Formats: sequence, C-alpha cells, structure tokens
Amino acid sequence: MFKKIKLGLLVSVSSLVLLSACGGGGTATTSSGEKSVSMRLAHNQGTDHPVHKSLEEFTKLAKEESDNSVNVQVFPSGQLGQERDVIELVQSGTLDLAKVSASALESFEDSYSIFSLPYVFKSQEHYYNVMDNSKSVQEIYKLSKDKGFIALGWYDAGQRNIYTGDKEVKSPKDLAGMKIRVQESQTSIAMIKAMGGSPTPMAFGEVYTSLQQGIIDGAENNITALTVNKHGEVAKAYTLTEHQYVPDILIVSTKTWDKLSDSQKDTLANAVKESSESHKKVWADAVKSEEEAAEKLGVKMYEIDKEPFIKAAEPLHEEFVKKNESYKKYFEDFQAQNK
Repeated sequence: MFKKIKLGLLVSVSSLVLLSACGGGGTATTSSGEKSVSMRLAHNQGTDHPVHKSLEEFTKLAKEESDNSVNVQVFPSGQLGQERDVIELVQSGTLDLAKVSASALESFEDSYSIFSLPYVFKSQEHYYNVMDNSKSVQEIYKLSKDKGFIALGWYDAGQRNIYTGDKEVKSPKDLAGMKIRVQESQTSIAMIKAMGGSPTPMAFGEVYTSLQQGIIDGAENNITALTVNKHGEVAKAYTLTEHQYVPDILIVSTKTWDKLSDSQKDTLANAVKESSESHKKVWADAVKSEEEAAEKLGVKMYEIDKEPFIKAAEPLHEEFVKKNESYKKYFEDFQAQNK
C-alpha cells in the first residue's frame, strides 16, 4: 500500500540536490583551515511549523559553531518529496539530511517501531527522560549505518490524538468501521486495528483532501495538524486519546557523515542537541497558541478515560518484547525511565 517514488520525481530531485551535495560548495576553507561543506536538509512541514523553526536554529548553530565550515540549507514543505522519498534519497547519498517521523523510519530499520508503540511513553516527562537519557535510543540511532543513514537527534513532535469530522471517540468501539489515516508504519497500522478502527496509511500531504472528500473518516496527529496544516477546517472533533508521543528524527546520510571531519561531526551533534533542547519550549508555546487557534476553527476537544485504549494496546507491547532479546532490552530500558 505504500507509494513508491515516481521516476520523474526522483530524477528531478536528484538533479537538484546533486548541484550542492555535501562538499559541493567547492574547497573554501575557514579561518581555522577547515574545508567548508554545504548540505541540504529536507522535511515535509511548512515554514510556520515549530519544527521548521527549530531546524533553522539547528542550521544557525551549525554554521556559527563550525566557524562557517558547516552550511545547511533547509527545504521545507515536502519540496524534495514526502518522508519515504527523502529517506531513500538520504540512503543513496543524494540528500544529506532529513527530518522525518520515527514512524517512517521503521520501514527501513525495524527497531524504530518502538517509538510508535501506543502508550509506550506514560507521560511527557517519561518521553523526555527516554529521548534524552536512554542508552537504547542512542543504540537505535546507529543501527542503520550500513543501511545508508544514522540519526543525529530528535525533536518533540507532541502528543498524538484522534480527530474526525464531528464524532467524539470515547472508546475503541466508537472507531468500528471508521477509516483512520495513519503514518506509513506497520506499528501505527496495528495500533488502529487494535483500537477497533480501519487504518488507512497515506502520505501526510494527502490527508486534508482525503478528509474533505470523505475518503477517510479521520486521522491521528498532534494539534498542529489541525491548525498549521489546516485539517481543522474539515475535522471538528479532536479526542484526547494521547496514544503516542512519536519523535521527529534528524537523519544524516552515511556517505555524507563519513566525509566530514571529526570537528564537523561534533558540531552537528552539538547543534541538534542544543536546538532539540530549546525546541521543547518552542513546542510548548506552540501547543498553547494552536489549541486556541483550533477552537477558533470550531474544533471541539474531548477529554476521555484512556484506559480502554491502553488495554487495547497491551498486546502490541507483548508482541514487541517477544521479537528478540534486543527489543526486550529496549522496552525495559524505556520503562525504567518512567520516574
């Protein structure tokens, strides 16, 4: 069901990106004698989205802290393709960096599926503790090196909830027969099935029109989907199921990474860490303002008893732990961070 990149898109994107791929900016050097590199970073959010703003902060920090030797240009709004497209471009080395959802990465490295497990994070505090302190997270980041990319860090993408045209979803039985858009993630597909709905994986850019035309009955995402991405114009019921905290992950091509000097690698790692930390406030401020904006669009927010949904998700946890010893270790490590 997942869509493949169209040949025409791949050719045009490849041509564009290759014009200034890593090191393509020539052999300019900094005052310290470091050769400068130019890199491109793609993501699918608009320029007014909080994650885009934090990625701009990342590029600013990388340039300043490297004495201008690391120059990153950001391509927002899906200019270079949707998430699956840009991951494949990063794998091939045609694109240097991409910000994508952890859910999109599980098709390329299955261990990322842990981030999409419903209710694997018990609260925002637990989520932050895991992402900032878990050794398992750092291990997962590196597992895909031979597959063409590694992860540099993460950005908060908020709490995911279910939204529909006008129907409050109080329990899994309310989802019966409803087509709910999910990310192109086997874990998210299994989650909606377990919750009683009919999962419909599709690219994020197709959701608004699909809601408008009745192709799907609803979707699940954070609050910015309703406001920044305008889904609140066609979906008026936002039920606080709080089923996932799926981080956005910044990945870098292995081919790009291997060309960088040690100091440039350190610069990128520090820049994503600093911008990720400041992003927490950016996100918190955005949630407050976007909740108000959603209400102005006529969206009603419903608080519910989440226990029926938590119970429905438990088999997914059990299945994950049984896959192998590494997955069991990851899951136990995540739960140990719930302090």
